[in-house]
Amino acid sequence: MKNGGVMIENKVALVANGWPDIGHETWKSIKRFILPIVAMAALTFGVISVVRSQPRHEATSPPSPPPASSYAQTVAAVGLVETSTENIAVGTEIAGVVTNIFVDVGSRVKAGNPLFSIDSRATRAELATRQAGVQVAEAALAEAKYQLELGQRLADEKVLSIEENKNRGYAAQKAEAQLAQARAQLNSTETDLERLTVRAPVEGQVLQVKVHLGEFAPTGALPTPLVLLGNVDKLHVRVDVEEHEASRVQPGAKAMAAVRGNTDLKTPLTFVRFEPFVVPKKSLTGDSTERVDTRVLQVIYRIEDNKVPLFVGQQMDVFIDANNQRPSLDRNVSMAQPSPHSPGFSF
Repeated sequence: MKNGGVMIENKVALVANGWPDIGHETWKSIKRFILPIVAMAALTFGVISVVRSQPRHEATSPPSPPPASSYAQTVAAVGLVETSTENIAVGTEIAGVVTNIFVDVGSRVKAGNPLFSIDSRATRAELATRQAGVQVAEAALAEAKYQLELGQRLADEKVLSIEENKNRGYAAQKAEAQLAQARAQLNSTETDLERLTVRAPVEGQVLQVKVHLGEFAPTGALPTPLVLLGNVDKLHVRVDVEEHEASRVQPGAKAMAAVRGNTDLKTPLTFVRFEPFVVPKKSLTGDSTERVDTRVLQVIYRIEDNKVPLFVGQQMDVFIDANNQRPSLDRNVSMAQPSPHSPGFSF
């Protein structure tokens, strides 16, 4: 402000020199009024600029009210929608280049329907070789049997020795074993050819197709499955109940689920089974108070309202009724209920 005041004084002095008719006393009185006014204007401009640059905070209402439980005593948890057969990651037993894809995302398939196939040219060439090998073995066996039959007649006429006749019998046995070996090799190659076509293990819907023509399909457990499918006629919810709440969840307990972000879409749930092995928590909701070092008990519920638009993998807010506390011995009976991996499970 001192430098600014000096500059203003200099400018006022120049004006005063240019206007000789005005006295110096008059200019001094003018300067006493001008300098405070200029300073006040600069201060006002600075305050206005600072106020305008501040961010504005406006109160906004959420698009959907938070979910609420209708039970007096409840266990709140988060669930993931999955198929009733669980989400099946289909892979290939033989690695190779994909030559055909028979399904699209959303296709309905039955058990045994082809999904995709691996390049089979080398296997078909080997199959032709095995078929020719079987024909050679059959011809060798026919010749060995003829020689044995001829040797028996010659041995009866005392023309061929008994030792030579036995050798012909052993040769026939060897030819028969070689034919069985050739046929086994042919069956093995035919099995490999059949395994190059990957088929649906269950009836259901194709959820994902992450393989493309010309790509190399590896074997083993992959982070992204080649084809993902499952039965979507009846959807399930895999609910993660934190371990400190697990004792409050009883078999057969009623539950309600709401779609994450839309509490108007609700559906009742029916208890199916417990997964008796407590696992580390993997499904995170993003809540700032959420613990990531906890373990959860997974409870499987069936969605009863088929009219609610749901997709596999969607998150749901689940509220389990904890009013009816029963002895924990009943839990062991529920854990023995059939799962999709048991032979007697009905889809």
